[in-house]
Amino acid sequence: MTQIDQGTIQYRDEVVRKTIHLFSLSIPILYFYLTKQQALYILFPLTLLSIVLDVGRYFYPKLGSVFYFIFGFMLRKHEMDHKKRNLNGATYVLVSALICVLILPKVFFLTAFSVLILSDSSAALIGRKFGKHKFLFKSLEGTLAFFVSACLVVLFAPKVAHLQAEYIIGFVAVAVGAIAENISYGWADDNLTIPLSIGLMMWILYAIFLPHLNLLLPNAPV
Repeated sequence: MTQIDQGTIQYRDEVVRKTIHLFSLSIPILYFYLTKQQALYILFPLTLLSIVLDVGRYFYPKLGSVFYFIFGFMLRKHEMDHKKRNLNGATYVLVSALICVLILPKVFFLTAFSVLILSDSSAALIGRKFGKHKFLFKSLEGTLAFFVSACLVVLFAPKVAHLQAEYIIGFVAVAVGAIAENISYGWADDNLTIPLSIGLMMWILYAIFLPHLNLLLPNAPV
């Protein structure tokens, strides 16, 4: 059988792209020690700058030349389409972080965004290297890699009270995130759909099964 998740860049470049992507894990790590307001003060200007540079490359050839010289080998085809003028993945990560910090309780953000960084990378690398069985829009192997690595994140991510139900809710939520990562292909950026689907699903399930639990993390600034 042929591989399913071929991607639009060389596998070597995919490894580099995902290695750089791992540096985004600094966002949830730092946010644990920051207040929501402090995090927004940092994320808003960074996101705005990233959007300006990302959009600017389409309109200013000199900026575009420098941008593509440095990052071109890591960009996917749709990220270089001058007709559609799509944002690149790094910009979407910052946009996603800003939105998720704004709307999600910190306890949900830390899990959801850590899964985005670690499990999206796992899905891409495993799916492209070993993906041979089609599942929905991508490979079964890639989706399973996402889910397994996401479950590990759930085990180690901060919890409000470390109740068994919190872990079960986390496992269910990342299963939803795995499906979101799979079906986002071609119509939405998974840097947005993954953390939002996981975070919102956790919020819904906490509201149903742990309605009286205070969602503030102990020893973490608000």
